[in-house]
Amino acid sequence: MASLTVSNKGWVVIPAELRRKYKLAPGSKVRIVDYAGVLALVPALDDPVEQAAGMLKDSPSLTEALLAEHRAERARER
Repeated sequence: MASLTVSNKGWVVIPAELRRKYKLAPGSKVRIVDYAGVLALVPALDDPVEQAAGMLKDSPSLTEALLAEHRAERARER
């Protein structure tokens, strides 16, 4: 875990190994997110919908799970 120091201007330097790992180049946009007191730097997406398309394709279908749950519920009610 990297320890960063905040400058008097509010700046922090992201260590080189993390910039390489997350492909952060000069000019890259990041967002700072407050998760109930935990601050996180999150790379900003240019087009979140386009960039997220297909990222769950290998995951189980939530729609199918919901339909199966409804079928099971109906069967229990009978």
